[in-house]
Amino acid sequence: MPTVLTVTVGDIATLAVDAIVNAAAPGLGGGTGVSRAIHAAAGPELFEAAQEIDPPVARGHAAATPGFKLPARWVIHTVGPIWVGGTIREAETLANCYRRSLEVAREVGARTVAFPAIATGAYRFPKDKAAEIAVATVMDAVHATPDAFDEIVFCLRTEESAAFIRAALGPTL
Repeated sequence: MPTVLTVTVGDIATLAVDAIVNAAAPGLGGGTGVSRAIHAAAGPELFEAAQEIDPPVARGHAAATPGFKLPARWVIHTVGPIWVGGTIREAETLANCYRRSLEVAREVGARTVAFPAIATGAYRFPKDKAAEIAVATVMDAVHATPDAFDEIVFCLRTEESAAFIRAALGPTL
């Protein structure tokens, strides 16, 4: 059965999927935006578990913790790139966030995974470029491992961000 790709606008911390991806800050604290919402919903145990990840999660990498009080069983933490004009491999780092998050999802047995728009808030990655990278990377992973996932959800906080993902998905949605 092929992987279903969906786009929704809402709070990723409320989704009942196997794993949600946290667009984390270095150090994996509560940060801002999506990360703050995830930490608030999961409870203080999430912060404690994230601090035990060794080695720490570098930009473009990912690691999992339990979801604690979240409906999701797992939280996959990834640290995106800070946009400085596209001159220091930001696109490659962002693609690695999505790729590595899916690899970690497979490692923990997650069949349904939800992604936020990684690095488009405080890290200022242009939303249109980020959407293209997110969709291309996820599609590559789905084609490379067609039986790995049942559903991948792009859960965005705004309709504007969702529109960029829908445009990047084009007729595949």
